[in-house]
Amino acid sequence: MAFVRWRLGFLVCTTILVHLVESESTTPASQTNVQYNATWESLDSRPLPQWYDEAKIGIFLHWGVFSVPSFGSEWFWINWKDNVSKYVEFMDKNYPPGFTYQDFARDFTAEFYNPDDWAELFQSSGAKYVVLTSKHHEGYTLWPSAVSFSWNSVDVGPHRDLLGELANSIRSKTDLKFGVYHSLMDWFHPLYLRDKFTLFTEQMFVKQKSIPELHELVNAYNPEVIWSDGDWEAPDSYWTAKEFLAWLYNDSPVKDTVVVNDRWGSGIPCKHGGYYTCTDRYNPGVLIEHKWENCMTLDKASWGYRRNAKLSDYLTTAELVQEVVETVSCGGNILINVGPTKDGIITPIFEERLRDLGSWLKVNGKAIYSTKPWTYQNDTLTSGVWYTQGSENDVDQTVYAIVLEWPKEHQLLLGSPKLTKDSKLSILGGTGQLEWSQTSMGVLVQLPERDSLSTDWAWVVRIEGIDTVRYNATWESLDTRPLPQWYDDAKFGIFIHWGLYSVPGFGSEWFWNRWA
Repeated sequence: MAFVRWRLGFLVCTTILVHLVESESTTPASQTNVQYNATWESLDSRPLPQWYDEAKIGIFLHWGVFSVPSFGSEWFWINWKDNVSKYVEFMDKNYPPGFTYQDFARDFTAEFYNPDDWAELFQSSGAKYVVLTSKHHEGYTLWPSAVSFSWNSVDVGPHRDLLGELANSIRSKTDLKFGVYHSLMDWFHPLYLRDKFTLFTEQMFVKQKSIPELHELVNAYNPEVIWSDGDWEAPDSYWTAKEFLAWLYNDSPVKDTVVVNDRWGSGIPCKHGGYYTCTDRYNPGVLIEHKWENCMTLDKASWGYRRNAKLSDYLTTAELVQEVVETVSCGGNILINVGPTKDGIITPIFEERLRDLGSWLKVNGKAIYSTKPWTYQNDTLTSGVWYTQGSENDVDQTVYAIVLEWPKEHQLLLGSPKLTKDSKLSILGGTGQLEWSQTSMGVLVQLPERDSLSTDWAWVVRIEGIDTVRYNATWESLDTRPLPQWYDDAKFGIFIHWGLYSVPGFGSEWFWNRWA
């Protein structure tokens, strides 16, 4: 992952619904018989295949030679070469003089790697797609690439086609989609360094390494996701990104089903591409006119496995469920990363988190899969309540209120939904209908005893028959909205005027205007 794009997601969503633009239609591209040109205007007009928006949840795997030192992060090599002190000290303490990064590859053994076991775990997690690092910035490929001689998983290390084995297991044992992460750059490849020296006016690396790798991946493994990265040092014209995507959309074996992200050159992320990733751990905080993905890690400090992690470095199950809920409520997909060990094990803490998520989704998946953002993303009165709505085919116009914290006295106050006498409320995993009443503040819902429910971490109230009145941007329409009852009941309030004018504290709050 790109260190320069690291940030923590700030999860505060607005409560205004923004409809996705027509270019976000999920009609398969093959139905339109459109040929796409090598321009962003043309490429961006391709509809996103429907499966991706419906899937909501994917698994990300960062695995490579960096899994051998398993110290610090997957950026071990460049941090060591850049003389970052803790990496230099680690090497001086544990390895002899003259030891190179390439020497680590001998110990990338994957002897416990069982792709069928991985596939079963990912299916049990509730994920709908899997993305494996086919090649990270170190340049080592997890398949026998013809353009990565002696620096791939068949020539050195495990002597296995790690990528091909996982692709076969995912497709034969599960109904998940399979995708590949691919770094456009190789940190220290001589051709890349030469092109970089010319300020990317030459393209020897792209023509002889990067683009041939992408063609190999597409033609040999038919990935349904291409997760591009390592693009930020050079423009999209250097990477010939538009030309590759035009071929991918028009003529490749996955042209009808493949989805791609937005990391195709400096200045391109969050502007062009299939779905937006923008930054690592991205959550825009509002509904945007483009499908997006929150790629995040269970280990908060690293994408690759690291032996020096502490328990507090890992997300709890409750925190993971919260990430899923907030992301989907705001219109995104979530790609949950785990880092396998050098010998091919997904450690118990990662497995536990994924299986916990799967158990939660078995009960509450209706509030996640194939849903759409609702008018409100989070509740206007009660914090920790997030909303989704059923798919376009949901004739009941179901809305789901996802509650992250169990309310006191089992009473949940909702300010956003407007109910009618025919509205019905129930809780997923429970039995029967919930009692509710309309108060001056909002809808008061009586929940059952928490111990009677078969789920934990978050709870979903299903709301059927919600008032779907919507207002147009005209005064004639807006003026028809009834005034909420609480305002008339309140009768009086307190008005507070406080600002910079409070500093002189002279005259009135019009101090600046009168002085000027």
